[in-house]
Formats: sequence, structure tokens, C-alpha cells
Amino acid sequence: MKIVFVSTAQVPSDTANSLQVMKVCQAFAQLGHEIILLVPANLPPTISHQPSAIRYPPSAIHHPSAALRASPQLAIHYGLTTPFGIQWLPVKDRRTFPWTAVHRARRLKADLLYAWPVQSAALGLLAGLPVMLEMHDFPAGRFGPLWYRLFLRWPGKKRLLPITHALRCELERRYKPVLPDEQVVIAPDGVDLERYEHLPDPEPARRQLGLPPGPTVVCTGHLYAGRGVGIFLSLAARFPQVNFLWVGGRPQDVEAWRSRATNLPNVTFSSFLPNQRIPLYQAAADVLLMPYERTVSTSSGGNTAEICSPMKMFEYMAAGRAILSSDLPVLREVLNEDNAVFCPPDEAGAWQKSLGELLADSKLRQALGQRARSDVKKYSWLARAGRILENFDC
Repeated sequence: MKIVFVSTAQVPSDTANSLQVMKVCQAFAQLGHEIILLVPANLPPTISHQPSAIRYPPSAIHHPSAALRASPQLAIHYGLTTPFGIQWLPVKDRRTFPWTAVHRARRLKADLLYAWPVQSAALGLLAGLPVMLEMHDFPAGRFGPLWYRLFLRWPGKKRLLPITHALRCELERRYKPVLPDEQVVIAPDGVDLERYEHLPDPEPARRQLGLPPGPTVVCTGHLYAGRGVGIFLSLAARFPQVNFLWVGGRPQDVEAWRSRATNLPNVTFSSFLPNQRIPLYQAAADVLLMPYERTVSTSSGGNTAEICSPMKMFEYMAAGRAILSSDLPVLREVLNEDNAVFCPPDEAGAWQKSLGELLADSKLRQALGQRARSDVKKYSWLARAGRILENFDC
């Protein structure tokens, strides 16, 4: 089946939504489908490290044959192994891109249109294409809700893919009509399980990376507002004998937080790393920290604390390390008391107590990590793609 994916994410980029799009496309390619991803060109790439190392492949602007194999840097940057077609469509601005992308999908004779922009999903139905719409947030902008209602109301073969049950429930509360269950699949984010096989134990992993020996707490991901950097530093101050490592973030954010942690010699902030290298850093942890606050921002702002499905949650589980997480209800759609330890986001004392107990109890850490690694198997990107396509005959 030829599946044309449409995303407004910048490629290349170091944002989570760009990474997620690439992982989704790879999974469908691994199922044996012909994949072409359409993304905007003529927009500046957002790469925070070695900006000269990754460029748009010149041949990719118009030709679907320009795949990841045409740019090995893209594969390294995103941690991908399976090539698929990418077209960078020239557009003047993001407002015209959804229309341009649907027109290109028709010219490519797509069997299925898989869209992140709600405008492309609605226009795809109007064009007579089978459509899947993946949603991570509520429809945005002045006309976003209108386009979403058109997607719900217009006839055609379609499927809605909210990333959490919480998001589905809130979409159904806000917008009508409600789609029948067979047209909705809850599709949380996922993980490449094969990249987490045969990871070393924490101490050998630390030696491989040149990290200091001894107990280590790791957090990976961007440093946007609401990601809990304050909790991270507060814990570091309370556990001076423990090494605290944060991997990720744009250079300006990393420098800002480094300047605030100059009095904490046990804290290290490492700038953005290619996704391919992340598993070893997560394996170097005794405890993986997920200290989300009650308001969680993304690269474009907003608040996703009630509806999010963080990719790093699944990576943490695959790494097989103890997870210490904020107790946000949406995270309990995946995590539970058997595979993680929870703390209220705003209770510093609870975080200190829980981290101390985890660091003092290696058997507890091992049990939590093993259960998380077992539970995450159903959340692979490949399994996710299979669930999405199940009983959807184009």
C-alpha cells in the first residue's frame, strides 16, 4: 500500500514532533508499505547542534525517491534504520502547505493519506482519499476547530488517532459529532525496542560514556517550561553524593540552566544529542527522572499536561531502569505502581523521600525496571503501526 504522510514538522529539526513523525513513518515502512513523507521546504531547519552537518538533500525537493539513504545524517540524527521517501514541498508559508500536500498526495496516487494537520485530513476526505488523522493536541488557531468539525462530519473512509484516552474524551466533550469506536484508535507514542536490546548495566554504561562513577540520576529531553528542571536541581542539592545528568535541550536553554547550577558540582547538563545515542545515556542511570510540572509546554508553547504521551516515557521503560515520575493522571494510562514510582509534581519532600528509597534499594529498582521493560513491548512503534491499520481496508 502506498501511504502518503503529511506533517508540518520541520525536517531536519531537534523538536520532539519532528522525531515522532520520522519514527511513525519508519514503522509503517518496516511493515512493508511504500511510504512518502511530505513536509515543508523553504523554512529554516531547527537544529541546535552542528547546523552545517545536516542539509535538505537537494534532489528531495521534488522527488519521492529521495529517501533517507540520500542523507545518512538524517538517519543518524533521528536514529533510523529503514529508509522511506521524503519530499520537501516548496511553500511560501505554513498556511498553504496542507492544501499543497493533499494535491501532491493525489498526484502520487496515494492509497491512504496519513495526516497530522487537521486541514490536510479534512481536505483529503474532500478529495476522496481514505484518511487517518493523528492528534496530539486540540485543533489550534482561529479555524482549527472548524476544520476538525469538517473532518468529523464529511463522509469518507477515515480514522481518528488521538494519542491518549484523555485527549479523546476531551475532544468528544468539545466537538461533535462523536465518531464511532471503529473509527477511533488510541495511539500513544512508542519506542524502537531493538535499539534497547543488549544495553550494559549502569556502571559499565557510565564507563563507556566517560561519566563519573557512582549513583546516577538521568533525565533526557528538552528544557521547555514545565519539564521539571527545578525539581531536578532541588534533588541534586539534597543528594550531593549522587550524579545528576540532564541530556537534551537547545544551547541557549542549556547555558541558562548551567549558570543556575554552578554551585552544584554533581550536576551536568549535556546539549542535544542525536537520538541514536540516547539509549546508552538512559542505560547509565540508576534512576530515570520524569519530573513534569502541572503545566507542561512544548516547542510551540501551550499546555499538554492533561493529554500528553511523552516519547521518553517509553524509552525509559525500554531502558529497564527505575522510573521516578510526576503523578499526572494521563501518565497512568501507561505507567502504574508496578513499573514506576510516582510523586505529586509540587511536593519537594515526596520527591526527596522517593528518590532516597530508590537509591537505597537495588532490588526495588531492578524489579521496577524489569516490569517496565516487559510492559513496554506492546508500545513499540511497529506494534503501534499494526494497531492503527487493523481492520482499515482502503
